[in-house]
Amino acid sequence: MGWRDMESPNSSTAGRSDTCFGVFNSSDSHNNTQNSITSPWFSTTFGLIGLCSNLFALCVLLSSSRKLASRARSSFLVFLCGLVVTDFMGLLVTASVIIPYHFIKFIWAEVDPGCHLCNFLGFSMVFFGQCPLLLGATMAGERFFGINHPFSRSTSISKRRAWSIVGLVWGFSCLLGLLPVLGLGRYTLQYPGSWCFLTLLPDTGNVIFCLLFALLGIFSVLLSFIFNTVSVVTLCRVYHDRESVQRRRDSEVEMMVQLVGIMIIATICWMPLLIFIIQVVLQQLPASGQMQMLPMETQKMLLIYIRMVTWNQILDPWVYILFRRAVLQRIYPSLRPRPSIVSLYPVLNPSLRRKLTTD
Repeated sequence: MGWRDMESPNSSTAGRSDTCFGVFNSSDSHNNTQNSITSPWFSTTFGLIGLCSNLFALCVLLSSSRKLASRARSSFLVFLCGLVVTDFMGLLVTASVIIPYHFIKFIWAEVDPGCHLCNFLGFSMVFFGQCPLLLGATMAGERFFGINHPFSRSTSISKRRAWSIVGLVWGFSCLLGLLPVLGLGRYTLQYPGSWCFLTLLPDTGNVIFCLLFALLGIFSVLLSFIFNTVSVVTLCRVYHDRESVQRRRDSEVEMMVQLVGIMIIATICWMPLLIFIIQVVLQQLPASGQMQMLPMETQKMLLIYIRMVTWNQILDPWVYILFRRAVLQRIYPSLRPRPSIVSLYPVLNPSLRRKLTTD
């Protein structure tokens, strides 16, 4: 997500806790405008790198999807395409506000006194942040059932159904992002005044929404880990089985390498932020109703963790670009295509041949 570092809003409204400008000290933000942690070059450079990376990955994905006949692989590419589109749009939407700011230098409190822009950015961060985690868990679940129940018709997902599942994930994330707009918690401008996010203050609505966001993200990561671990163990157990279909095996290995890479990146980039959110809101519960502003150290740590999260959207497309079978075959020659069981036994029953080739 291209969530980054603008300058602080007008100090006349920055101290008001009843608006989206009241959770950090604007004077501290002015004093740190030249600090490396708040440099606008981070947002501009990483945003452009992420946009180019996702656009390149999307082109490669679309090219690959036209050449596929395997239903399992095509449905996986649909989920992967949904992930890349989500990352690309997340960077594009937030960068469309942040990058122009660095040239215009508008004052947030004057441009957005009703906090509509802040709510939009906060919604975008929650939506485009939660979607990749949920899509990662969905992809892991699809591969889990595809690998452990390969001949079950119920595990064969068509492209239309796969896109429907992606749409459901987007819809659920949209509803989650709208909760603060509907009254559960609120989005507020965060240090150094460049981005809006959850309010980590200890009042009931904010605590509930923060815990909901963080626990849902952790659950998605853990679910991905469980599904992927079982799938990898299953693949290792059957990989040298002479009766298995070699082409299918190679395709499964390719998908699992990509999926495990996505999971590792999401875990490294997201878990520190999610754990930090839970830690902060629970530690501040005794001060409920008394605390109106986050400590400066907490604000800076939140900014650092958000920067880490941004790398998730930058690295995701490179998992697919670098871990395609064509690249893996150069590193691991045993993944080169070999005759499948269908080509070795051309007299197989036609229905069985169709089953083996489409799965």
